[in-house]
Amino acid sequence: MSVNPMAYEAQFFGFTPQTCMLRIYIAFQDYLFEMMLVVESVILKKLDGFPGCKISTFQIRKSTEKFLLFMKQHFDKLFSKMEEMLLQLVLNIPKNVLLPEDKVHEQYPYSKAQFQALQDEIHQLQQQYRAEASAGQALRAELEEQKAVQAELEKILQWFDGLENICREHGTGNLEESFAFLTQNSKKLQDVLKDVEEKSKKLKQHDQLL
Repeated sequence: MSVNPMAYEAQFFGFTPQTCMLRIYIAFQDYLFEMMLVVESVILKKLDGFPGCKISTFQIRKSTEKFLLFMKQHFDKLFSKMEEMLLQLVLNIPKNVLLPEDKVHEQYPYSKAQFQALQDEIHQLQQQYRAEASAGQALRAELEEQKAVQAELEKILQWFDGLENICREHGTGNLEESFAFLTQNSKKLQDVLKDVEEKSKKLKQHDQLL
């Protein structure tokens, strides 16, 4: 079989010419085997009409196999010539023939240097796309973080609004005054707590002395 890939022919026919020739070879070979079995069965039937014949079935089978080998050898030689002729004259696309789907290459020819430059540009665009996609992902993450911060700020504003309402209910309308009031009360509470802790320490020391 030919080792030429014949890729252009495969593009046109939809199959490789070598595959076509292989199928033809197998079909002819199968037909040859079937034909020899028919010939053998006819010979056996003819021998049944001669009771005194000393030729056995085993001898007939050996002779059939020998004749089949002879036929196959000659068939392989003939098929090799037929394959060469078909691959060159029938299943071969001449070098000067351009398929319809490849006409665009004739209208817009590209050199290897131009093709490589186009490949480099595509590679550069792919890198830019990846960088922009990564930057977009970072921006989306930052936006989500800003949304979370905004939600926390809204909670704080709601808390301030609630605090201001409470202050109004207790007669304090100004939020700044309310904070000052809370600060003073907090300081008083801290002083009371400190005083309680000091008295507690003194009681413990007194108990220890007793």
